[in-house]
Amino acid sequence: MDSASARALAGKPGVYLVLTRPVVPHVTLAHAAVRLGVGAIQLREKTLAPLQLAGLARALRAVTEGTPTLLIINDAIDVAIASGADGVHLGQGDDDPSRARAASPDLIVGVSVSTAGEARRAAAGGADYLGIGPVFATETKPDAAAAIGLAGLAEVAAVVPGTPTVAIGGIDAENAPSVIRAGADHVAVISCVCHAPDPQAALARLVTSVGRSAGPGYA
Repeated sequence: MDSASARALAGKPGVYLVLTRPVVPHVTLAHAAVRLGVGAIQLREKTLAPLQLAGLARALRAVTEGTPTLLIINDAIDVAIASGADGVHLGQGDDDPSRARAASPDLIVGVSVSTAGEARRAAAGGADYLGIGPVFATETKPDAAAAIGLAGLAEVAAVVPGTPTVAIGGIDAENAPSVIRAGADHVAVISCVCHAPDPQAALARLVTSVGRSAGPGYA
């Protein structure tokens, strides 16, 4: 996947859906995401066995292939390559971005950061986009760092101009516009969609909310 695909995350404000134990089938929610024009779907299921994860990744790739929606796999570089996914997302304690790049030069590589220093290092190391957060407190990831708030998000995003940014942590349809205004290109969500009583409706509300933050002409 060429760098233009990574730059797709830097255009108009958008939604980056992280699939983690959704209350509806992963594929069902992926179809809704593609239909609603979600910029990227990340598969993040740390408790699945490797074969299960690979099978689910292939099923999701069948949904996103040929559409503008990117498929990103959390952590598992081998699964990303084998499934034909567009990219892989790495945490601070995961593989170095250079290893992912060496394994498959076409992979989009995202890296999680919480500080300006981490952002500079990740960008210098070749990350195609940065996941910044947690912006607000979240229960989805018990070992997450302390929330950095909107001011922290703005500070981190400002040190990597030109690198697409995806904010994550406690984001929902109500606060998403403020997150976009603080400097994020995309908002990443888990629980406000995956664990909502009606995930498809929740995703539609979020997409509408983010679209409003872009102002007139958003489509």
